[in-house]
Amino acid sequence: MDFKLSPVTMPTAVRPSTSARAAAASGVEGVGGGFAGALKGALGSVSAAQNEATRLQQEVQMENPKVSLEETMVAIQKAQIGFQASLHVRNRMVQAYTDIMNMQV
Repeated sequence: MDFKLSPVTMPTAVRPSTSARAAAASGVEGVGGGFAGALKGALGSVSAAQNEATRLQQEVQMENPKVSLEETMVAIQKAQIGFQASLHVRNRMVQAYTDIMNMQV
């Protein structure tokens, strides 16, 4: 499981054109999907790590000699850390939403 953040500033060669920015402003997903795409990719990565950890656990329980206990424990820890990070992101997003909704106009 890898959490990779894209750089804040993009090189001019890969910056979206003004039409892509206009489409993104109108609610149509542009190239890469922005924050929603990054969040979906991160959640997919966490899910894949959890599935891999579960698969390795089952292999160890069935006493498969090709799967080591150490490898399984590392996969479990990676999945747990990814899940905790996702949980923190969700909590921060809910808190930000709550703060925005409680703002006076």
